[in-house]
Amino acid sequence: MNGQKREDVKIGSRVEVVAKADQKTGILTYGIVAEILTNSNFHPHGIKVRLEDGQVGRVQNIMPSKG
Repeated sequence: MNGQKREDVKIGSRVEVVAKADQKTGILTYGIVAEILTNSNFHPHGIKVRLEDGQVGRVQNIMPSKG
């Protein structure tokens, strides 16, 4: 699932994001969503989130939950 719709991104979700510093290279960072920063329902570049480790980026992929 991609991360363009806010309703798909949940706190505690396992996601891959592109951090601001990695936007040119497209390097993905894996993490757990701690906070959703985008207020709109949709963003073409991905919903902006803060991961549990403090990194901020736009969600590119939402990993399937275990179980």
